[in-house]
Amino acid sequence: MARRITKRQLLDIKLASLDDAEVQDVLDYLALMENRRRPGTASSARQDDIVELLAEAKENKRARQAFEWEVTRRRAERRGTAIPAHRT
Repeated sequence: MARRITKRQLLDIKLASLDDAEVQDVLDYLALMENRRRPGTASSARQDDIVELLAEAKENKRARQAFEWEVTRRRAERRGTAIPAHRT
C-alpha cells in the first residue's frame, strides 16, 4: 500500500516549485493570517486610529456640541431658567 503524502509535505513540494516573487507573496499572505490570529493587538490599534479619526471629523464635533447644548437647555428648564432662543 502506498503511503499518502501529508499536507505539509505537499506544501513543501509546492513551495519548492515557486519562484522568489511567488514565495514572497506566500510569506505576505502568511503574515496576514498570523496578524488575524493574534489577540486584538493589531486590530485594536487600527480601531483606535479609526475612532480617533471619526472623533475629529467635523460632523462629530458638531454633533457633540449640539448634544452639549441640549443637555444645558434641559438643565436650565429643570431649574426654571429661561434661555433665550437662538436666532440666526
